[in-house]
Amino acid sequence: MDDAVAVRRAASDALGTVEPEPLRSALLAELDDCSPAPGVLVVATARAVDGGVEFEALAERAAGVQLVYAGLRVTRRLAREEPWTAGDPATANLDVLAADILVARGAHLLAGTEASDAAVEVIRAFGRDQTEREEDTAPSHALESDVFELATVAGSTAVGPGTPPQLLEWASELSASLDGQGMPEPSTVLAADPPTGPMPVADDGAAADEGRVPSSGDR
Repeated sequence: MDDAVAVRRAASDALGTVEPEPLRSALLAELDDCSPAPGVLVVATARAVDGGVEFEALAERAAGVQLVYAGLRVTRRLAREEPWTAGDPATANLDVLAADILVARGAHLLAGTEASDAAVEVIRAFGRDQTEREEDTAPSHALESDVFELATVAGSTAVGPGTPPQLLEWASELSASLDGQGMPEPSTVLAADPPTGPMPVADDGAAADEGRVPSSGDR
């Protein structure tokens, strides 16, 4: 199973049992329509630090980032299209509920990890941007760019004491190359070749292994 398929499956499994069925169908449809690049980026940046880490050890973090992005993406679409006036209000209400569940479940998966604060900031920045758009002022953040940073933090801190600046710079350059086209396909992330090997990390001296997931080299 390749990483993109594994990310989609992990994100779907993380939703658990959701009822009623129309709501669950809406959730799964949004995940299917969303590029799994955010979750794949979690895996890519973790393996840049530790090439031996297995997907199973990263599944919750990858699913968490993927769900947060999928939910905010739905919210952004609803804000732009205003379906309550131009579409089916019942479907729009279902989409709003689906977006809330996706974001909440993703944030829950990242709670207690080193990426928790970054996830909260992505959600807050998104809210500020939507307000600025409504007020016809230029937004200060881009959702895809912020999610790239979140994924990098989630992946790198899963296997190391912090996020190397080189990885953050690489993720920033990759997101800048998108030219506002939205989230790329996973192949773009996998072909981008992040820096690998030992990388210095700005750290405050906290325990390096706190929150670290085991890799195949640990066994």
